[in-house]
Amino acid sequence: MPIFEKRTRIAAPPERVFAFHEEPDALERLTPPWEKARVLEKTGGILVGARVVLESRVGPVPVRWVAEHTRYEQGRMFQDTQRSGPFKRWIHTHRMDPDGSGGCYLTDRVEYELPLGALGRLGGGRFVRRKLERMF
Repeated sequence: MPIFEKRTRIAAPPERVFAFHEEPDALERLTPPWEKARVLEKTGGILVGARVVLESRVGPVPVRWVAEHTRYEQGRMFQDTQRSGPFKRWIHTHRMDPDGSGGCYLTDRVEYELPLGALGRLGGGRFVRRKLERMF
């Protein structure tokens, strides 16, 4: 299964970065405008069991995406898992680690699998990778 990982240094303590992610509009603020993703429904913030329903587009085709938060460690990390949507599998882990100088490293780790097996990898593998690189 492909893994995408991006580590970014942020000049703010991990607790503040984590608190930002807990704000009700954090997802909307973090989603790049070119993604054309729309939040249809949210419940429970980022706590375990919380859900988000999004509508995005793959080309001209609207795609509904349901994600559930499956792990949560206050001030340190949280994880969301696709329950239905465009991927066969999608697990996104968000981690905040102190950098030793008052800031932190935010690590986004995405484990994903495209639908349609080898055909999906052949047709969409590079496209998905480029899209992840742009988003993070």
